[in-house]
Amino acid sequence: MKQKHLQVFGTVQGVGFRYYTQRLANKYNILGTVQNVDDYVEIYAIGNDDDLEQFINAVTEGASPASHVTHYELEDTNVSEDFSDFKSI
Repeated sequence: MKQKHLQVFGTVQGVGFRYYTQRLANKYNILGTVQNVDDYVEIYAIGNDDDLEQFINAVTEGASPASHVTHYELEDTNVSEDFSDFKSI
């Protein structure tokens, strides 16, 4: 399974972005976390290639109807934590 670190910028806080991201993670069988950090949302996502690609596309296109993603940063990562689900923290 691959691991990705995603930072999403724009109108992504206070608009249900984390809630919708969690729903998308469940839809695409993604493990990891989503959390608000300063002026962006940080996501650690673990899954197979196809599911991760679909999840990242859905999130960066605006996970929440009220959100507006201006840009994002994506990188491979190696998280040492063992995730059993996807959580909003």
